[in-house]
Amino acid sequence: MSPILADVLQVSALVVALALVYVPLGDYMAGVYSSKKHLRVERLIYRSIGANPDTEMRWPAYLRGVLAFSLISVLFLYLLQRIQNHLPGSLGFAAVTPQQAFNTAASFVTNTNWQSYSGETTMGHVVQTGGLAVQNFVSAAVGIAVAIALVRGFARSRTGELGNFWSDLVRTTVRILLPLSFVAAIVLVACGAIQDFGTWHNLTTLTGGSQGMPVGGVASQEAIKELGTNGGGFFNANSAHPFENPNAFTNLFEIFLILVIPFALTRTFGKLVGNVKQGYAILAAMFIIWLGFVVLMSWTEFAHPGAALQAAHGAMEGKEQRFGVGASALFSVSTTLTSTGAVDSFHSSFTAFGGGLDLLAMMLGELAPGGTGSGLYGMLIMAIIAVFIAGLMVGRTPEYLGKKIGGREIKFAACYILITPAVALIFTALAMALPTPIHSAANPGPHGFSEVLYAYTSAANNNGSAFAGLNANTDWFNTTTGLAVLLGRFLPMVFVLALAGSLAEQRPVPETAGTLRTEKPLFAGLLVGTVLIVTGLTYFPALALGPIAEGLS
Repeated sequence: MSPILADVLQVSALVVALALVYVPLGDYMAGVYSSKKHLRVERLIYRSIGANPDTEMRWPAYLRGVLAFSLISVLFLYLLQRIQNHLPGSLGFAAVTPQQAFNTAASFVTNTNWQSYSGETTMGHVVQTGGLAVQNFVSAAVGIAVAIALVRGFARSRTGELGNFWSDLVRTTVRILLPLSFVAAIVLVACGAIQDFGTWHNLTTLTGGSQGMPVGGVASQEAIKELGTNGGGFFNANSAHPFENPNAFTNLFEIFLILVIPFALTRTFGKLVGNVKQGYAILAAMFIIWLGFVVLMSWTEFAHPGAALQAAHGAMEGKEQRFGVGASALFSVSTTLTSTGAVDSFHSSFTAFGGGLDLLAMMLGELAPGGTGSGLYGMLIMAIIAVFIAGLMVGRTPEYLGKKIGGREIKFAACYILITPAVALIFTALAMALPTPIHSAANPGPHGFSEVLYAYTSAANNNGSAFAGLNANTDWFNTTTGLAVLLGRFLPMVFVLALAGSLAEQRPVPETAGTLRTEKPLFAGLLVGTVLIVTGLTYFPALALGPIAEGLS
């Protein structure tokens, strides 16, 4: 079988699997957020934290809940790392340094999972499982909760109430993420991923030598790492490590886990606003962008420029022999178009234009389908921009889902779009201008610039993947990327929730003959164009200095 045919079959199998679970999972999640009942375990959690799940919150109160919970999470995870050497199951590892502990705590709480360390030689069992894995669950739940609050803003009228943050957080974790992760972990263990809370295993190498291999709760952490679009790996090699990703089936299964909730949330959106066709329009825009990137990435990596690449039948540098070019391209697109950051190959070793596509995928805002929750609310923001542009073109007041899009709403949407590029590009400019940070780049010229640009783009967009070649374990990068992940996570959430509150207060606008039909293919096409033009062009000068310059040289 040719590699290209194998790539086509993998993509087809993935699309079929996602299609099969789209309706049942989307409907189930809609039922979770519309239900008035609380499970017994949920009531115990509410009592333990002193929260009343039936109290409705306006957007400032909802935001305070998000920020308070995240602040406590950062402080707890930071402390856990700093006292690691005194904890059981530390495996003899020392306490994590202050700068790296801050970076890691900020990274995992924001669903970024940027790692400037080697997990298997830095973190013990308690930190890995009781700290990092817990944040994999709750950080994903926070993103989904904010998305559901925005959906309620569209669905409700003449009220500023958006639901209850604590109820949304607990329900997402208990009813969605925990059961799905449990099933996924069993599948991974059955296929060869390890789940062992021992110390070290002594292995015999191919040359007859002995090598110590750390072990831990890898399968359980891997399941929520992908399902929650987190990305932080137990091992430094991440999903290229055979203990995390044993074979071609688990590789495709992990891609499925990355995409399944973000895509299914469009169905949840359609059900909650009372029009599933609206969800299909958002899904279509997401799918078109995702599939386009898959095709482009596969083409760039299969192009075989030069004698060495032709002899290898593909750009195999930095790619796992078990997976090859096609599966690596599919994984990289899926992980950068979501906020996952997991890797089964190393993006710095892709062709120049291939690495540029990974950069562009994050720069679009990770909307196709995006992270758990963040992809949906990001695409809904872009839908507001799209209807505003359409309204300007035809001279009508823009409307979306029966809500007028006025100056206030557009200001919130514009601030959301501008904040992430500002964070990424300002930090990149500082790192390139100052004398010390640039020495962390392993390569000169455009590729070295791409390494720095990728780091801050990944941090600001809460992706977490790295371009490799960049020594990010320095005081400068630990501090600045830690700040970037916090600013890139919570400032956009402020504007999302403010927008949700503004929409919820409005009276519904009846449809007329001149109303833009936002469930039609025309609008899906307009939405794709808006994403590519409005957000893509923001980064074009930076891309021209990095991967484009390298690819044309």
